[in-house]
Amino acid sequence: MKSKIKAMIHPIRMRIIQTLLPGKDMTAGNLAETLKDIPQASLYRHINALLKADILMVVSENRVRGTVEKVFSLSHGWERSTEQEAEEASRDDHFDYFFSFVMNLLGAYEEYLQGETINLKRDGVSFRQCSAYLSDEEFLELMTVIRSKLTAAADNEPREDRRLRTIASIAVPANHKKEK
Repeated sequence: MKSKIKAMIHPIRMRIIQTLLPGKDMTAGNLAETLKDIPQASLYRHINALLKADILMVVSENRVRGTVEKVFSLSHGWERSTEQEAEEASRDDHFDYFFSFVMNLLGAYEEYLQGETINLKRDGVSFRQCSAYLSDEEFLELMTVIRSKLTAAADNEPREDRRLRTIASIAVPANHKKEK
């Protein structure tokens, strides 16, 4: 079985999925217009990886000046099959997924630090950890609020006064051993 999770975990692929998530159909050209900071060759490579993993599908083809332009959409049921894959994954698989996710974050942070001028305060760089006692219901409510705010922010169109920012969310419960 092809690992959808491994295919998705790359930050560029996550952004492609995020761009198509509201049920959009887009050509590679449309994606390139939206994801302007991604070189075209990289974009095509990541689109192909998502196609190969059955996360993207071609929904139509348009003839444009002698060439065929493909229109992409997220495959039907990709989320359900990804959830199933996560449920069936071993502990080692989950560790690998998490490790890849964290390494991508480290890469993004390292890239930021290699910039000509950095100013963590001005640039809004932060990493924080907060531990809180929450019931399952309180946790789901909090995550729903966070997800809705992040989803709204992710729908922002690029503008001159906006800067692309990576915001990651990780929730790890404490491992409570049952008392005897």
